[in-house]
Amino acid sequence: MKNFIVPIALITALSASGLRAQDPLPFGKNFPNLDGIATGKWWLKSPAPPSNPNRKKKQKRFINVDVPRDQVVAFAVYTHENRSLKLTAQLYPLKPGEPRTARLEFKDGEKWKLASSSAVHELGWSAHFRVDEWDNSKDVPYRVRHGANAIFSGLIRKDPVDKDEIIVANLSCNSSRTPGERPQIIKNLLLANPDLLFFAGDQTYHHTQHTAGWIQFGLQFRELLKDRPTITIPDDHDIGQGNLWGENGIKASSTAGHSGGYFYPAKYVNMVQRQQTWHLPDAYDPKPVERDITVYYTRLRVGGIDFAIIEDRKFKSGPNGKIPKMGPRPDHINNPKYNRKSVDTPELKLLGERQLKFLHQWGQDWSGSMMKVVLSQTAFCGAVHLHGSPKNRLLADLDSNAWPQTGRNNALREIRRAWATHLCGDQHLGVVVKHGIESPGDGPMAFTSPALVNTIYGRWWHPLGEKPGANAAANSPLPWTGDYLDGLGNHLRMIAYANPKDRNDPKQRADGYGIVRFNKANDTITFECWPRFSDSSKGEREQFPGWPISFIYRENDGRTVTDKLPAIKKNGVIQVINETNSEILYTIRARAGFRPPVYSKSTYTVKFGSNIPEKIILSGHSAG
Repeated sequence: MKNFIVPIALITALSASGLRAQDPLPFGKNFPNLDGIATGKWWLKSPAPPSNPNRKKKQKRFINVDVPRDQVVAFAVYTHENRSLKLTAQLYPLKPGEPRTARLEFKDGEKWKLASSSAVHELGWSAHFRVDEWDNSKDVPYRVRHGANAIFSGLIRKDPVDKDEIIVANLSCNSSRTPGERPQIIKNLLLANPDLLFFAGDQTYHHTQHTAGWIQFGLQFRELLKDRPTITIPDDHDIGQGNLWGENGIKASSTAGHSGGYFYPAKYVNMVQRQQTWHLPDAYDPKPVERDITVYYTRLRVGGIDFAIIEDRKFKSGPNGKIPKMGPRPDHINNPKYNRKSVDTPELKLLGERQLKFLHQWGQDWSGSMMKVVLSQTAFCGAVHLHGSPKNRLLADLDSNAWPQTGRNNALREIRRAWATHLCGDQHLGVVVKHGIESPGDGPMAFTSPALVNTIYGRWWHPLGEKPGANAAANSPLPWTGDYLDGLGNHLRMIAYANPKDRNDPKQRADGYGIVRFNKANDTITFECWPRFSDSSKGEREQFPGWPISFIYRENDGRTVTDKLPAIKKNGVIQVINETNSEILYTIRARAGFRPPVYSKSTYTVKFGSNIPEKIILSGHSAG
């Protein structure tokens, strides 16, 4: 690998770029207290938190950021993709006169060698390192240093391409109302030993104090973060809002977000995104949205599993003023007689054209890939009936990706086109569904992780009729599985759900995490859903009822097969195109002998290649 040393002149320029946390009002006069625990003269502001973390009296400072100076490197997160290692080190706030640089070192034999130096961004106190020509075939110990004595150490894992099974932890919604460590979750996840960590959002709920909240999150999970690639994507609470419809970056009128856009200054939003996403592979299209807010949607390959990381919220239209109000809030519908088409108008956006283009192209490039997965913040359906309390029934929630319906279906078609699995969080309810687009079950499988700590907002799956739907899950202990329509008319096939039994009882509020196993040898995917206080060493019986769930990855395309085309003769990537309308039905990696399915009577073209479909091997073939 090549050393990547940042010139001193660049370090000076970065430190003087205007992103200075010790400015008295770094976010302007309208937001004097924004990120105040870590900005301005932070060391003079408020006392350390009380020794009793359960004390109900509200404190200005929920963690002590004035740590001993040999502990100022709090944690680190990293990924490597396409021969580039990217690592973010999160520091505690620094004091005047302390160095504004951090150093990345790798262990070579018995010696540590400097690989890179980086300026510390004073706004957010993060330092960022990039090493190109990275050799991902071996484990490499690393450490981040600041000053003479501060060190944080970990391991850059090799790419596990030699493993038959790649394990992903699916995590979200880390309630800040429950401070302190997460020992049972950490113990169980270390036992599972995931190859990749995916935090889908709401890593912190300290809306206006992201730096301190992000540090708190890092302290809770750093035993996991330090030794494996990690994806963290911010959701609404991370950027200080109760809900977020980003609407291409416009200014929101309030933190409720119904108008669309971001309420807090772009400088604050970009700080949050830099802290949480800089270490991800370079953005597919880095052009900022309005107000120069950055984007990060991209891909990451780990062990032959190809992850598309998308931004659900950034381009999505806000509901206020665009649809009739039919509930207590612009995003809540409670009128059972409403016209579903009235809330799905042509100008409404979900992922936006830029991300749909990304997914379309990503789905056709299988280099380094055996299976594909889409990662996002929230679910593409309304798999929730009761919100906040068991007595609060809501017909439709426009905060989920169930709305707008056209945008939802366009996104699911691209996911299905790659036979990709969908993983997300946000809903505070562990759920597995099979999406329907044109008909029940014709779309991909999806797993929404439960809240890591479910003390913010409970949700329940509880259909009014209290009856199973058609195609109910075989031998499930759960009573309400099968085919349903959500409140926006979207098809969903409920396979498993983890309702809270008693949110006042820490052992029964249905918080926990997901584990997903991608088996490349037999093309299967397994979803596991574990309660927060379970003992995963005891095996399946400790999981939520209804899990584990296994399926073959081709089940991510559930359209009814009407015929099959001639078998392909060798392993590779195939693409099937319906010649009647030039639609790409799917692009997948398949083994020799595979007969491509089709779903209607037409003529078809089949393309083939080792990593991308580049050569026509069948044209004008009638089938169906």
